[in-house]
Amino acid sequence: MSGSPTVRQSDRMYEPVDIATFLYVTVASIAALLAIRSDDVPGEGWLLLANGLLLVLIVLAPRARRLGPVGRTLGDWYPILLLPALYAEVGVLTLNAGFQNDWTVQRLETWVFGSEVSYRWIREMPSLGLSWVLHACYLMYVLILYGSPFGLWVSGRRDQARQTILALAVTFFLCYMVFLFFPVAGPRYAFDLPSNAAAHVWPARAAQWMLDMGDSWGAAFPSSHVAGAVVATGMAIRYWRPLGLALLPVTAGLVLGVVYGQFLYGVDALSGLVVAGLILAVMEWWRERWAAQPAVSSVAGVLEVSR
Repeated sequence: MSGSPTVRQSDRMYEPVDIATFLYVTVASIAALLAIRSDDVPGEGWLLLANGLLLVLIVLAPRARRLGPVGRTLGDWYPILLLPALYAEVGVLTLNAGFQNDWTVQRLETWVFGSEVSYRWIREMPSLGLSWVLHACYLMYVLILYGSPFGLWVSGRRDQARQTILALAVTFFLCYMVFLFFPVAGPRYAFDLPSNAAAHVWPARAAQWMLDMGDSWGAAFPSSHVAGAVVATGMAIRYWRPLGLALLPVTAGLVLGVVYGQFLYGVDALSGLVVAGLILAVMEWWRERWAAQPAVSSVAGVLEVSR
C-alpha cells in the first residue's frame, strides 16, 4: 500500500525514474557539448547550465520525497513536469541540423505506405468533419499525457501513477535521444502546408498556431506525441480501465490526426507505436517481476521462522 512507510519505494535513495532522468540529462549534455565544439547553435552554455540544475534536482529528489506530501508529489512528478523544457532544448540543439534525415524518412514512408501519405491524405480526403475530429484529438494531447497519471493519482492509485510517470519519462527520453542525433523535421516543414477547407476548420487552425508557438524542429521520428499518448492510455487501461477507455478514442484520433494534419510522416506515427508497444511490454514485465517479490519474501520469512 502507498501509505506503508516500510515498503515505499520512494524511501530509497534513488528511484528508477531518477536514474532514467540522470541518463537522459547526461546524453543531452553530451549533445550540447558537441554543439559547443561545432559552434552550430548559440546559447549552448545556458543549456549546460540548465542541465546542471536538473542534475541538482535529481540529487534532491529523494530528500524531497521525505519532506511531506508536497515534497513527495514534486519528487515523483518532476520528470514529466519538465518534459516541455526538455522538448524545447531538443529544438535548440537540432535547429541547424538540416533536412537530410527527412529524405531518408520520406523514402521509408514511400516504401511502407506506397506514397507520401502525410502529404496526400488531407488533400485527397478533405472532409470537414474528419478534419475537425482528428485535429481536436490532436489538441487534447496534453490532456491524455498528464490526465492518465493525474487520474490515477487523485483516485488513490499512487503507486500505479508512479509507474505511469516512469513509463512516460522513459518513453520521452528515448524519443528525445533519437531526436538529438537523428533529427527529422517532418512534413510540416518539408512540404507546403495544405490550403483546402479541411485545413481551415477551427481545430486545424488552432493546431497550426500551437505548433508555430512551441514546436521543436527535428522532433518528428519517432513520434513522441504518439508514443507518449499510447503509453499514457495503455497504463491507464492497465490500472484503471474506465480512465483508459475514456482516453482511448482520443488517443486513436491523435495517432491518425498527426498524419492527416501533415504534422508527422506516417512512419513517424508508426515508429511511435512501436516505441509505445516496447515500453508497455517492458512495464508489464517490470510489474510482474516486482509483484512476485513479496511472495518470495513471505516464503523466505516462513522458512526462517521454521528453523
